[in-house]
This record gives sequence, structure tokens and C-alpha cells, in this order.
Amino acid sequence: MRTYQETIDWLFSNLPMFQRVGASAMKADLTNITALCEYMGNPQTKFKTVHIAGTNGKGSTSHMLASIFQEAGYKTGLTTSPHLKDFRERIRVNGAMADEEFVIDFVSKHEKKIIDQKASFFEIAIAMAFEYFAQQNVDIAIIETGLGGRLDSTNIILPELSVITNIGLDHTQFLGDTLDKIAFEKAGIIKPNTAVVIGETTAETKPVFEQVAKDRNAEIIFAEEKHFQDLPSDLKGSYQIKNKRTVLTAIEQLQKQGWTISSENITNGLLNVVKNTNLRGRWDILGQHPLIVADTAHNPHGLAEVSKQINEQAYNQLHLVLGFVNDKDVLSILQFFPKKATYYFCQPNVPRKYDIDELYQIIPEDIQDKHFFDSVEKALLAAKNNASVNDMIYICLLYTSDAADE
Repeated sequence: MRTYQETIDWLFSNLPMFQRVGASAMKADLTNITALCEYMGNPQTKFKTVHIAGTNGKGSTSHMLASIFQEAGYKTGLTTSPHLKDFRERIRVNGAMADEEFVIDFVSKHEKKIIDQKASFFEIAIAMAFEYFAQQNVDIAIIETGLGGRLDSTNIILPELSVITNIGLDHTQFLGDTLDKIAFEKAGIIKPNTAVVIGETTAETKPVFEQVAKDRNAEIIFAEEKHFQDLPSDLKGSYQIKNKRTVLTAIEQLQKQGWTISSENITNGLLNVVKNTNLRGRWDILGQHPLIVADTAHNPHGLAEVSKQINEQAYNQLHLVLGFVNDKDVLSILQFFPKKATYYFCQPNVPRKYDIDELYQIIPEDIQDKHFFDSVEKALLAAKNNASVNDMIYICLLYTSDAADE
């Protein structure tokens, strides 16, 4: 029997993973996940769910909802991606990661099927989450999509409610190169006769959502048309205001459907998201004097929000630690950051890394204070050594979005 680490190494080395190898890991239909779950007895049918999709904010929204359900006394499952350190971050019940023994046993028990099915990393992670939540007899599970919606491996559930946070241009090679095309893919999680909450819309996306909801006889609720008191949360960043509005709209709808959630549950849930769910990487303050912040924003829509938040901070000098994968438009991303900052470009330890020598060749000359490192660790150490107590270090590693390691 493998150890836990040997099991994780086997998954990483044997299964295609978007974060590591890119497009070749993508599966264009739900055949694999459907077959896997049928083989396992369809565990996803044994508990209730809320399904979350969107370009940005779906992780924060998922964790806020989970925290509120926990405060209301419900045993709550939560599956999100990617993980930052431990694979089991993807599968939680009441904030606690899945047991190591469960992961070991799952892979050992189903290894032949995994190989025969030629399953992707993300498909196995989702199947594993479904199985764990069924075994744990959760009352509700918050299911975050990986990439898109219509063909996402999570899209075999029949949820209590669907939530789409917003639409931006990201993963255009898979989802389409316009907002309306991407909206159509995300709208794929809208189920017949099941309400959907839309967090934000644009002139291009709103008609798409309305048409899909109409076709499926699904009630559609637009969070941006709602007005709530701005409740405080331990998730920092001005961009969380929109996510909180989406969450409150979703909770309001779930209350109408019979879920018992009090105002106190909502207040405490929003205040204790990190404590209840162990969320990391959302304007994550890692240190003070100098202020050190890490965030997983990885596309133009998310980076625009983060840029606003950086501009609201008080600091003497800004230090930016940036790493990229090779399918990111580096020059477009750099437009979101001030030229006068000190830049520490680094090379992430993943196969899809943007080679540091190639990166050196394309960084524009108007970024004058720039340094290059062959690892994230060296870049961060240099930033810490150079920063004064009144400076700010912002860490943005633009490869954590395996969105879908499908």
C-alpha cells in the first residue's frame, strides 16, 4: 500500500493535469466523469449541493457560502480548485481536509478503473470529493466548477441552486473569445426548474443568461439588482463587496427553499470564513512591516480588481513578485501594475512555466527596476531583503489557476 505522499505523486505523474501540461489535459465532454461516478454508484446523488461557476470570485463565494452553512449547523462539504500546498485542500467537510487514509484507499481501490478510463487529474479529484461527501453524509456540499460550466466535470449534479458570479475573458482557447460565448459555457450549469443567481452581468452576458434560464424554466435572480447592508467579512479586498452581494442573494433564495439560516448565521459566517473553511490566497496578508499580500488573481477581470485594491494601500515602495505560465499574455498583465514598482520576475516549478530567460527578453524597457530569478523562493527572499518596513510586497503567481486541471 502506498503512503499518502506516494499516492499523491502517483496522481500527479500518471494523470493529465491542466495546471501542469495545459490544453492536453482537457476533456471535451462529460463521458469520463459520468462513467466514473456510475462505476462508484453515483455518490453525487446522495447529498444536496449548490453549484458555483464564474470567471472570478467563485472561490471566495464558495467559501463564504460554506462558512454560513456551517454556522447554521449544517454538515457542509466544499470542493474547490486549485490547491496551494496539499491536495486535500480540494475536499473539505466543515473546513477539515479529507483524511489521508481516504485518499490512499480511494486510489488503491479504483486504480484500475482510473487507468482504464484514462481519467484526468480533475476528474479524479471531483469523483473523490463526491465519494467523500457521500461517505461523510453531509447535509449540503458547495461544488465549485473548474473551468467553464457546460462541460466541466462537476456538471453532473442536480443542485438546490446554481450561482454564476461573473464573466470575464479567461481561458478563451476553451470557452470562446467573446463574453457572450463564455457566458453560454458558464450558463451550462443552469438546470431545468432550478433557480440560478447571477452575480454580475454585462450587456453581452445578461441576454445569454436570460435565454438559457427561460429555455430551462429556471428562475433567474440578478444579485446586482439587490440591495443589502454591507456586512463585514474576514475576507479582505474591496472586490469582496460584489462577492458578498452574490452570497447574500443566494442565501435569500435558499431560505425561500426551506433552508434554515438566521441573520446571526449569516453575520458570523461572513466574519469567520477563514476560520471555518481555511481559505487561503484571497488578498491573503502574510506579514506586516512590510505588508506582504498574496493573491490568486490570474486574469484581466481579477487583476483589475486587485489593482484597485493595491492603489488603496498606503506604502512607500511597491515590490511585485510575479511568476507566469507560458500561455499567459505577460505584457497585457503588466498593464495592471505601476511601472515605478520594483519587479521580481520568477520561474514557477511547473512544466508549463514561462522560462525566465524568455521572460527576460520580453519585459519592456519602461519597467526599469526589475530582477529575474529561477525560483519563487529566491524572488520572495530578495523582495523581503530589499523592502523597508513601510513598503508593500505583493505576490501574484499567475499559474495557480488550474481552473481546471481537467
